[in-house]
Amino acid sequence: MTIFIAIFAALALFAASALVLLMVAGKSSPTGDRLAALQTQSRAAYDTEAPDRSSEVQDVFAMVTRPLAPFRNWLRSNDEELSYRLSLAGYRKPEDADTFLNLKLLTPVVGILLATFAGSNFLLYSILLAVAGFFVPDMWLFSAISRRKAKIGRALPDAMDLLVICMEAGLGIDQAVIRIASEMNVIHPELSQELIIIGREQRAGKPRLDAWRSMADRVDLDTVRQFVAMLVQTERLGTPIARALGTFADGLRTKRLMLAEEQAAKTTVKLIFPLAIFIFPALFVVLLGPGVLSIMKTFEDINK
Repeated sequence: MTIFIAIFAALALFAASALVLLMVAGKSSPTGDRLAALQTQSRAAYDTEAPDRSSEVQDVFAMVTRPLAPFRNWLRSNDEELSYRLSLAGYRKPEDADTFLNLKLLTPVVGILLATFAGSNFLLYSILLAVAGFFVPDMWLFSAISRRKAKIGRALPDAMDLLVICMEAGLGIDQAVIRIASEMNVIHPELSQELIIIGREQRAGKPRLDAWRSMADRVDLDTVRQFVAMLVQTERLGTPIARALGTFADGLRTKRLMLAEEQAAKTTVKLIFPLAIFIFPALFVVLLGPGVLSIMKTFEDINK
């Protein structure tokens, strides 16, 4: 029985590690994308084709996690909400939801495996680690969503400046968006991906304002919603878009500066806790230690 549990835990640990690597590998870096494009061009030049290993890896993972399908269906109470949360983190493939649910099912098993090192308190630690492992993917997803929103928020002022420059050079807003998406792919890939989606939706016949509203829903960021509202007002009133974009970019930079000043002002309050916990006790030991030792020695001499 012990050998069976150990084998099952090892397989679960392997599957969980593989799923984590698959989720991480789903978001490639800009440098990796550039290298992959160069490799593709070089292979096309020499008429050589390399076998696609990604489909084989996905088939292997699908085979390993196939017994978890009934449990995935039990956890999938609201598939649309899960897909929306994954899309906020940048994972929009159809199989990402199944990968996330597989990870959510396997991490408690990894927690139980770690609880085997607890000794006599195996039952208590296994319950605690299994519950914690069940919620670890959700915590990671919340963190990924917040990081992606922060990156898009930091990239938006630069995109607005480039958009103003392109429109003043004679490009329309639709062509400028496509050009900015290609130029910002290396520095800000998250915002570039959203702009590429807007361009594709407009090519498919979707109205401009509806495409920008869809971006605001995908990103779920107040700054983007304000930008879309500004575009709607500009479209209705007929004001120059370049001037409105420049004013909006200046407002974003002022807001970011004020936020940085606010964070800097909070630093003095946040330093109180490290000072009180780590630095002040050491100072008390150094300053009061010799006096306390002298007093203790004096009392010892009096008692003698």
